Amino acid sequence: MASPQCCANPPTLNPAGGEGKVVDSFGGIKAYVSGAAESKAAVVLVSDVFGFEAPNLRKMADKVASSGYFVVVPDFLHGDPFVRENTERPIEVWIKDHGAWRIQDLSKGYSKLKKKSYRTQKIGLGKSYRSGNDMFKALKVVVELAKAHEIHAAVMCHPSLVTVDDMKEVKCPIAILGAEIDHMSPPEVVKQFEQVLSSKSEIGHFVKIFPGVEHGWTVRYKDDDAAAVKSAEEALADMIDWFNKNLK
Repeated sequence: MASPQCCANPPTLNPAGGEGKVVDSFGGIKAYVSGAAESKAAVVLVSDVFGFEAPNLRKMADKVASSGYFVVVPDFLHGDPFVRENTERPIEVWIKDHGAWRIQDLSKGYSKLKKKSYRTQKIGLGKSYRSGNDMFKALKVVVELAKAHEIHAAVMCHPSLVTVDDMKEVKCPIAILGAEIDHMSPPEVVKQFEQVLSSKSEIGHFVKIFPGVEHGWTVRYKDDDAAAVKSAEEALADMIDWFNKNLK
């Protein structure tokens, strides 16, 4: 079941925002791309329910790209982001339309990254998306691909409904950035993730719980809230550091 935190502080979408550009077909879907396509490492960022036109998400993509990565933010929602004001289509209804095709679409995008037209040798995956349960397994993009040897590094920002059993199957270096105030993945659950990952000496991991922030804080903060901006920037720095350690 969705938590109210999943849809709090909705952004004002801006289809023309960001320093990058929108391409019409990346593995068959639209995507926002930033950075040099000839970069040897690429990072795919998965949006939350409000989609790839969210300004703070594109700002995140541009900052990751400035560290030397080709960054892709696919429009997994196919032009259909969640609209909280639409009372006839609440999150429980909307989310049923956005599931089964996600991992398949991402795999197509990976195939394009690996073609000779790009020089990508390693792929990282970052996410600020509420994850689904088994019914919406495809929404658990990061952890599912981290379990399948599909990526070289993963970062999960405020995950939800990811389980301890998921952590047991992770096969690539993974960072988990949790929120102190999170109804979906509270600190005690994130600490369980850390315990499992600590027992897997062959898998690098980084786990951090940010004080005073709520689920969604990395992309749904207000620019005039200095404390919120600082926390989001700290999380972004941790994400970039993790990719630098594992993709370069």
